[in-house]
Amino acid sequence: MSLAHRIIPCLDTDGTRVVKGVNFVGLRDAGDPRALAARYNKEGADELVVLDIAASRDRRPTFLETIRRVAAELSIPLTAGGGIQTLEDGRAVVRAGADKVTVNTAAVARPELISELSREFGAQAVVLAIDAKRNGRHWDVMVRGGRESASRDVVEWAREGVSLGAGEILLTSVDRDGTQIGFDTELTREISEAVTVPVIASGGAKLPKHFVDIFKEGAADAALAASIFHDGVQPIRALKEFLFKNGVEVRWPC
Repeated sequence: MSLAHRIIPCLDTDGTRVVKGVNFVGLRDAGDPRALAARYNKEGADELVVLDIAASRDRRPTFLETIRRVAAELSIPLTAGGGIQTLEDGRAVVRAGADKVTVNTAAVARPELISELSREFGAQAVVLAIDAKRNGRHWDVMVRGGRESASRDVVEWAREGVSLGAGEILLTSVDRDGTQIGFDTELTREISEAVTVPVIASGGAKLPKHFVDIFKEGAADAALAASIFHDGVQPIRALKEFLFKNGVEVRWPC
């Protein structure tokens, strides 16, 4: 795992436009993916994630074109996913310009997909996205855009995913998504302590302190956010300066 902590903007798209909601619902238009990618590349983002949250087969050609347009603006790593169900889907995303592929619902339904992708591209290029929702004293794995429970424990699934070949975990708190009340540090630490690969925390960010908390208390390797970056609430350069001043190592120059 890297010593420097990464800041990663996320572009949730409907195939052509960036959208954002709260708790995975109530989506609104948030801009053009290519323009936002160019902005984040210039502002000092460490990586970028672009997801097709519609993820239906008829939107796939549209999403691949979005990946191409986004990748053309970047000098930083690009992770792409949403609706990847087969090795060929993964190949298409990589051919379009992604450095890493991310899988979620399809991997829960058919875990061997993780191994297939890992053998093809290497574990470092396979990101297992896990949407987690609290259920009493533990968290359930959620699928289909956070709408359905997979009746699986998040910690157990994270361990299994890594054993199958995932080289990174993208962990999203469904409870915190879009709320801007802070990351779920307890959830993130549980996963960070359970696996041997980097964990990207997602869901709930707003204040610079939230990022300090997730790195120091949640033991995250990276932090992902969307609306606060899209809306200019938290400029990436200023965020990195705040983190550095508060004892969090970040990647420079920024």
